[in-house]
Amino acid sequence: MTSVRRHVVPMVGRDHTEEHRAATPLELLFDLSFVVAISVAADGLHHEIAAAHLHDGLVGYLATFFAIWWAWMNFTWFASAFDTDDVPYRLLVFVQIIGVLIVAVGIADAFDGEYGLVTLGYVVMRLAMVGLWARASRASGERGDAALRYAIGIAVVQVFWVARLALPSQWGMASFAVLVVVELAIPAIAESDARATGWHPRHIAERYELFTIIVIGESILAATGAIRRALDGGVSAELLTIAGGGLVLVFGLWWLYFERGAHEPLEGVRRGAFAWGYGHYVLFASLAAVGAGIGVAAELPGPDLKISPVSQAMAVAIPAALSLISMALLQGFLHREPAARTIRLVIGGVMIVVVAAVAEVPLGTDVALMGLVMAIVVAIDVVTSDRRIAAAGPQPA
Repeated sequence: MTSVRRHVVPMVGRDHTEEHRAATPLELLFDLSFVVAISVAADGLHHEIAAAHLHDGLVGYLATFFAIWWAWMNFTWFASAFDTDDVPYRLLVFVQIIGVLIVAVGIADAFDGEYGLVTLGYVVMRLAMVGLWARASRASGERGDAALRYAIGIAVVQVFWVARLALPSQWGMASFAVLVVVELAIPAIAESDARATGWHPRHIAERYELFTIIVIGESILAATGAIRRALDGGVSAELLTIAGGGLVLVFGLWWLYFERGAHEPLEGVRRGAFAWGYGHYVLFASLAAVGAGIGVAAELPGPDLKISPVSQAMAVAIPAALSLISMALLQGFLHREPAARTIRLVIGGVMIVVVAAVAEVPLGTDVALMGLVMAIVVAIDVVTSDRRIAAAGPQPA
């Protein structure tokens, strides 16, 4: 659909067996608006790690990435069930885009412990979702009860997010953790009966794939910018090996994620699909952090760099390993993969960290060795996949 419906239509829900269901231009615009926030969060993580403020960096990054990811995920699943594409629908999506831009502006303050702007942007996005769920509750028939539970639950929690800003600073993280748990529980409560909202497996799979590409692309962009700044001091073999090894890591993660399509398995595990969707928080956050890590590795010794070469290498290795391990677990769950494949990928992630921690080689060589480990993991996966397909024989047309 590319032309807006000029009249307001009932939000009755879409058929989850609909043929040729694909992401809409509005959904693509929505996704692209998140690039700004992800980029700012990754850049903040980069600078905090380089300044040896690891705790502040991780807290700020994980907290702001939750706001980004959870708002994206909620709209994505809603749109899979209730995309009417009329004027009110588009306007409420635009409000969410404004909200994520406010979040992006406030991320730098959040790394300093000030969450006012991030909370404002998050609440703007979530209240727009309340409007969408309220529309669905009035018009979607048997799905209306679940939609109403969503609307009420989201609205109530936003009151507490705002109230949290007035709490003493020592209660900050505890209150944040409690509200995160409550937010994560809303879908489980809302979808608690057989008349829950519908969603389209092929559409959801495509939406997650597109967002994965966006996160990986942002990671490449962040790494490229950091290396470009480092090259201002002159080309060096170290920077070239960091760039090459970092790209191999990113390419390998892309390859392994898209090696397994998700839409058919999602149809088979509809009750477990939310767990798969939730698990992508770790995957998305770590994929974006790979770019921040490559940026840290490319930092030349100077007043802004206050960590050791081993710490620089670990800034690349840990997010790359978390990406690989979380991907292995998600694909193992969804595709019911043989345990051997999941174990191989987990071992590959562990080996990436081991290389960074114990290899007594120059920093650039560390990153290149991490890339080599990733290349070996991908090569083994390709060979074993080909053998499994050959053993299964020709598939029916």
